[in-house]
Amino acid sequence: MKREEKTIAKNRRAFHEYEILETFEAGIELTGTEVRSLRENHCQLTDCFALIRDGEVWLNNVHIAPFSQGNINNADPDRRRKLLLHKNQIRFLQQKVAEKGMTLVPLRMYFKENGLVKVELAVARGKKLYDKRSAMKERDTKREIDRALKERTYR
Repeated sequence: MKREEKTIAKNRRAFHEYEILETFEAGIELTGTEVRSLRENHCQLTDCFALIRDGEVWLNNVHIAPFSQGNINNADPDRRRKLLLHKNQIRFLQQKVAEKGMTLVPLRMYFKENGLVKVELAVARGKKLYDKRSAMKERDTKREIDRALKERTYR
């Protein structure tokens, strides 16, 4: 029997702001009190992004609230955190980000079945305003079609 992954936080804004091209699973370097805080679901991914510096991938602007029963060992809630990827994956990501308009965006943070914290990292391209409008229009028309079909089947 396979256990499900427990989602800690999602970056819903990323799906609205960016066109997701490719995703990667990355480990994250955390302290013990940060993991305990994540078990209490105290994480915020709204304005976060990833950068590649000196062959390492760093996660910026992720807010992991201090552990409630923590002490002076609690880490800074907004510190940069290192993502753990293979070198060939980092090189691939570096090539993709070098292209115009491409960026690395974390989509979600979750616990694997073995208790490790993972981050789903995406190579994304920023959407223009008209792309966002067309996506909203498609979503609205799909919703109207579903409503019409639902009414039709219940009559």
